[in-house]
Amino acid sequence: MQLTVARIGRAHGLRGEVALDLRTDNPEARLAVGQVLATDPPAAGPLTVARTRDQHGRWFVTFAEVGDRTAAEALHGVELVIDPEDDEEEDAWYPYQLAGLRAEHVDGRPLGTIAGLEHLPAHDVLVLVEEGSGARTLVPFVRAIVPVVDVAGGRVVLDPPGGLLASDAENLVVSEETVGIRDDDDGEPDESVATGPGREG
Repeated sequence: MQLTVARIGRAHGLRGEVALDLRTDNPEARLAVGQVLATDPPAAGPLTVARTRDQHGRWFVTFAEVGDRTAAEALHGVELVIDPEDDEEEDAWYPYQLAGLRAEHVDGRPLGTIAGLEHLPAHDVLVLVEEGSGARTLVPFVRAIVPVVDVAGGRVVLDPPGGLLASDAENLVVSEETVGIRDDDDGEPDESVATGPGREG
């Protein structure tokens, strides 16, 4: 199974530059000039990084094989991928590794099961299906709230602030990490709040 480094977004300008939706915490290494990346679908690549720039946290890249806007537009939605054995990032996990892990409170209480990982604008969030109620809660994937990720042991340990979990809503504590991550009444995640697959410190 290949792992996604980034998803190609819209064309930018007339010379083949594209925006990227990053799925890595180490874009400087993954997208270094000269790097040759496989693609999904495979027919779109491989692509060689010719130039990159970081504009206010948003990454843009130009590939050697892409010379104009038309060619860049054809890449929209293409994923840049690597083989798992090539992945040397520390403190980084991917959705398929996290889905199904049991979630435990720091005090040892079972909290539920991790259903997956979602990428939101400020930081990634774990999707927690809470034990008993089945409520779906978005948990910021930051070290302060998720201090332990033990894939081999089949668990994550959570230290949620008061009110983050549906079962603890009456004790809500608003913090920088939790603003905007609860589901709205329509069931869709609040888009005001993530990046690569790694947990933020």
